[in-house]
Amino acid sequence: MAQEKRKRPQRFYDYSLLFAIVFLTIFGLVMIYSASSYKAQIDHGNAAYFMIRQAAIAAVGLAAMIVISKLDYHWYAKVWKLGVAVVWILMILVTFTPLGREYNGKKRWLGYGSLSFQPSELVKIVVIVALASMIVRYGKNIDRFAGKFRVMLLVLPLALIVVINNLSTGIIIVGIGFVMMFVASKEKWPYILCVAAAAFVLVFAGPIGKALTGIGLLQEYQLGRINVWLDPEQYSLEGGFQVLQGLYAIGSGGLFGKGLGQSIQKMGFVPEAQNDMIFSIICEELGLFGAVSLILIFMFMIYRFMVIASNAPDLFGSMVVVGVMGHIAIQVILNIAVVTNTIPNTGITLPFISYGGTSVLFLLIEMGMVLSVSNQIKLEK
Repeated sequence: MAQEKRKRPQRFYDYSLLFAIVFLTIFGLVMIYSASSYKAQIDHGNAAYFMIRQAAIAAVGLAAMIVISKLDYHWYAKVWKLGVAVVWILMILVTFTPLGREYNGKKRWLGYGSLSFQPSELVKIVVIVALASMIVRYGKNIDRFAGKFRVMLLVLPLALIVVINNLSTGIIIVGIGFVMMFVASKEKWPYILCVAAAAFVLVFAGPIGKALTGIGLLQEYQLGRINVWLDPEQYSLEGGFQVLQGLYAIGSGGLFGKGLGQSIQKMGFVPEAQNDMIFSIICEELGLFGAVSLILIFMFMIYRFMVIASNAPDLFGSMVVVGVMGHIAIQVILNIAVVTNTIPNTGITLPFISYGGTSVLFLLIEMGMVLSVSNQIKLEK
């Protein structure tokens, strides 16, 4: 009996990834407090208002992450169709009914009373699980037109209904599907062509944006974001002010920053500094050293995702981890690109760091899914 116990393979649990998740969550709370204390004190009479709200939801998310990490991830594959139906219902409710709550002209929240959340965050998780299930089901046929068509039939309509009020999340959903299909497919050239086309659009964004606005495919405010990106000084009143103040914050931080809590730009110069633009406050207070250190931690997280995906017990587990990896990588890259004015402003949060209860809750649920895959890896002696 003792001999059989010794021969039984041990289960792997990625404590390195767990440490990175907990560190980023706590660091995010510290930076939310630092970036929002001025605004919170003026608007709510409590400098820790935003940090406390985020901490409460993060605590729930961490508990959910631990529970999910101990479950068998294979049950996700059994409920993905139900998940797709649920997110469609939620997105229709938030977009076309009075249950959708409007903020800054956009209906992104679904709520009742004091409770609200963004269904688009749940869409990301459902797309990851659904695509992983479809890739396993179709196998090699995923490279054929029929396989690609079914994937697009799942991803694109969901992305389009999300785009109505949340362009950035729609882009991320399409990006998740792109990364998962790229990894699953043997034929890489169609995806390389898509990247080349995206680069072409980025280079000629100005004239393309004007043309699309002229035929009604692009809204005026979206064209305004492109104009702000190309020339923030000229369009300072249309949104360039925030971009310029973010760049001032990044430039003034120097090598080691002004010190934690010493930001000047957070005092009303960078609007909602605790949200999308929090990376600029990190650069101002912690300098280039702090910014690079944070990027390295995200890179370490991506590396752990790659290790888990490579050693996952089956294709489904591997693709779930690839989907989460794609989500985190895309969102980090796009947020930093927006803050540094490398791409037009699309309102993307920095994972684990930016203020947003729904975002951190569902991110931690995703991390639980990844850890549940790692927990199924067997270590042979």
